Amino acid sequence: MRYVDEFRNGKFAKKLVEEIKNVSKKKIKLMEVCGTHTVAIFKYGLRGVMPENITLLSGPGCPVCVTANEMIDKAIWLVKQRSVILATFGDMVKVPGSSSSLSQEKSQGHDVRIVYSTMDALKIAQDNPAKKVIFFAIGFETTSPTIAASILEAKRLKLKNYYILAAHKLIPPAMKALLDTKELGLNGFICPGHVSTIIGAKPYEFIIEDYGIPCVITGFEPLDILQAILMLVKQIEDNRPKVEIQYRRAVKYKGNPSALRMLYEVFEEADSNWRGIGVIPNSGLRLRRKYRDFDAENIFEIKQEKTRYVPGCLCGEVLRGVRIPTECKYFGKLCTPENPVGACMVSIEGACSAYYKYRGKA
Repeated sequence: MRYVDEFRNGKFAKKLVEEIKNVSKKKIKLMEVCGTHTVAIFKYGLRGVMPENITLLSGPGCPVCVTANEMIDKAIWLVKQRSVILATFGDMVKVPGSSSSLSQEKSQGHDVRIVYSTMDALKIAQDNPAKKVIFFAIGFETTSPTIAASILEAKRLKLKNYYILAAHKLIPPAMKALLDTKELGLNGFICPGHVSTIIGAKPYEFIIEDYGIPCVITGFEPLDILQAILMLVKQIEDNRPKVEIQYRRAVKYKGNPSALRMLYEVFEEADSNWRGIGVIPNSGLRLRRKYRDFDAENIFEIKQEKTRYVPGCLCGEVLRGVRIPTECKYFGKLCTPENPVGACMVSIEGACSAYYKYRGKA
């Protein structure tokens, strides 16, 4: 297939759905570990065409959503400091912290700027040499290499006013943490295509070896996802778990070695706190010692306020896949995309946002 319309062909989709129904006999729970997959599944109504024995669950695949309040509180503290410009991606601005949000701080006159890339933040630092420019760096393995590139470029340019607040997350350790809780009873993973273009297939192999759970890396069109579900169902029915790549037009077994080399030149793995899950060992990234001069937490003595979450908000449970958004008392009432109570309603990749936008197809 060469064109996007071919991946949305209704005739082929019906054939794949019929084959899934014919092959699947067992009760099966599958989790998509990518917010873009969640949106696609809702947009194309794929949950509604699954046989009753197959359940699709949304996981912690939204980097905005899994950023814990403690990191948002740090960003808010930093932007309140004298001569600081804080730059970040648009979705992060609206996420509520313990007592405020970056959007609220911007409305009160603090210098919060929305950027489309890390290089935009670097340009702000070049244009404002008297200011300390801090990039609130969130994202999974997909965007982390671009942040590493900005650090290398800042070092080359000898910039002394560019810093990052690192809140990166790594997907495979989160998948391990979900399996270790044993609260979901998962039978298979729909693995993230974007992340896998960087890391490849090998990092998922422990899931096969240690847990016997099959994995299929897939793209984001409806036929991609349906084919991935069929591949998973066949593995489960045959009891032969393995890591398969459906998204071969973008993902190689070894991923992107150049991006990985740059990433781990600048960063090293570290424990990280995930909203709704807690601290997961080696699931985040921090700057290596020789790049610590670019670390905002190393430069500023951040005074951390007591972290608080909204009582009754189910965002954490939704991210773990144990609850669905419509079970939350705030969903669609107090919590909407215009007035989000929880992080999962902010980003377009958040499960609550997808449920809200595509409620007719849920």
